[in-house]
Order: sequence, then C-alpha cells, then structure tokens
Amino acid sequence: MSSLNQLLHPKALRYVAAVAQLGSVQAAAREVSISASAIDRHILLLEEDLGLPLFERQPRGMRLTAAGELLLALSQRWKADLNRTLSDIQQLQGVSQGQLRLAAMDSHTNGFLPEFVLAVAKEHPGIVLEVDIVSTDDAVQRLRAGEVDLAVAFNLRPSRELHIVASAELPLGCVVARSHPLAAQTHVTFKDVAAWPLAAQSRVLAIRRYLEKRHNWLLEDARPPLVTNSLQLVKSLVRSGSHVALTSELDAGPEILAGTLCFVPLKDKSAQPQTVGVAISAGRPLPHIARMVAERLGAHVDDYLARVREVGTDTNRKKPKLR
Repeated sequence: MSSLNQLLHPKALRYVAAVAQLGSVQAAAREVSISASAIDRHILLLEEDLGLPLFERQPRGMRLTAAGELLLALSQRWKADLNRTLSDIQQLQGVSQGQLRLAAMDSHTNGFLPEFVLAVAKEHPGIVLEVDIVSTDDAVQRLRAGEVDLAVAFNLRPSRELHIVASAELPLGCVVARSHPLAAQTHVTFKDVAAWPLAAQSRVLAIRRYLEKRHNWLLEDARPPLVTNSLQLVKSLVRSGSHVALTSELDAGPEILAGTLCFVPLKDKSAQPQTVGVAISAGRPLPHIARMVAERLGAHVDDYLARVREVGTDTNRKKPKLR
C-alpha cells in the first residue's frame, strides 16, 4: 500500500511536509527521492497561487510560516484520512490489516494496556496499533480532530462528536500500603483520609480536578506534601507507607493484584464515582476492525477490573480488624 499512499497523497502536500520535517529542500529531496529543483518549484508555485510564503528561508534552514503550518496540518489530515480509507478497502477485501491509533492514559501503561496490546497482536496480527499516552483532555481533542481512532480515558461524556462504546464506574477510594493502619478498615471517610499525609495528583489529571470541585477542603486541610502529575510517583510513596492517595481501583490495579497496595472504599454520600470509557468519533466513519478493537478494549477493561476487585475482596476478608 506504500505506493498507493504516494499516488493518492498530493505531491505538493508531501513536499511541504518533508521540507517542514527535515528543514531544507535538499534533505527533503533525498527523503522523497526527487530532485531539489522539483520540490522547490512545487513550493514556489503554491506560494504564488496562495499569495503567501509557506516558509521563512533562513541561513540555517527553512521554517514554516503561519500559512505553511496550515498546509502542514492539511497534509497530516489528508494522510490520516488516506490511511483509514486504505484500511477500509482492505476490510472490503476481507483482510484484517491496517493502522489504528489509540489514545490512552499514563495510568494505563502498567495496568491493563500491555495485556490489551498483546491480545490485539494475537487476534489481529495484521493490525498496527499506535498508542499515544496523553491526558483525558488531549484524548478527547485528538479524537475530535481525527488524530486518533479510539480513546480510553476517564470521565468521558457522550456528545455529538463522541460515541462511548463502553463505560465502567470507578468508585473513589483510599489507596494505602498493606501495613498502613487504614488498610485494616472496611471503609474510610474523607475525614479519615485527611488525618494522613496525602500524595495529591496535579490538575492535569482528572481526579485532581474532581477533588478540587467537590472536596477542595480536603486538599487545603491535608496540605499535601506532594503534588505531581506522575501516578507512579504517587504509588511509590504510598507503597512506602508514608502517604495515602485518593484514586480508583483501576489506577492501583497492578499493585492490588501484586498484593502491595490495598484499596479501601470511601463511604461518603458526597463521594461520586468516576468512570473509565472507550470512545470513538461519532461523526467520522471507522473501519469495521476499529469498532471490533474498540469493543474488545471495553471488554478487556471490564475483565481487568473484575480481577482487581476479586483480589481486593479476598484481601479485605483477610484483613485484621482494628478494635
């Protein structure tokens, strides 16, 4: 299909993208196997027709102008749409091949995501799965812009642009080391949590914005000695026994399964559950294989959560109760 990509992707857009990426006409010429004069001629003709320069020609190379940035974005969209169309054509031929782009969260990378990637590779060996690790906000934005085909993220809401394929509730709880005093409890309240050093996530993560909106007093009263966008750092401190964290079973899944952390549910009427969902674009047609993979991802998340909760329930049964 590589020859079809070259045939169907407009030359002028490919040349602009190559020069933008490599910084010079000469380097772009070597990349696309065509003379530098031909690339220069196409760019000059584009600039003449548009009435604006596409590049700033500097001693150290060529840099895109605002007009050039717009054409580069057009080239990227064209290439993405072309790849999806070619995947659709392969589906019509009965071939399970193509490229799928998935946006996921950092907290998924050592949880359910590796197992899912391996499952897709086994079930659909012709699929190239490209995974981008982003925030929930970025995942939604990329899905709407057509930069990814599906996303798994927290607190997704259906809209005209987003179709939620699968969703699961994530009750809020306190994650602690197994040796921590709170681990012996069957449930905790926000006041219980506030009595201990809190490892708090930064605002780039959905859980922090939720806590600020509904339980900001907790963040203020606890005066958390740590604020970070790294879930791994939060969990490392919690494992040491020095801190507690407010998050979901999904975020602490690997450690719950390994028996190093405990999830203690929050028993508080004001504690609203989060959700984790798998979404695709509602306004852009997807190849059949993409919908299959999206549904497979939703089922995989459900299965992973069930395993985590089974281990967590068994652990809770064995906890010695505080007198």
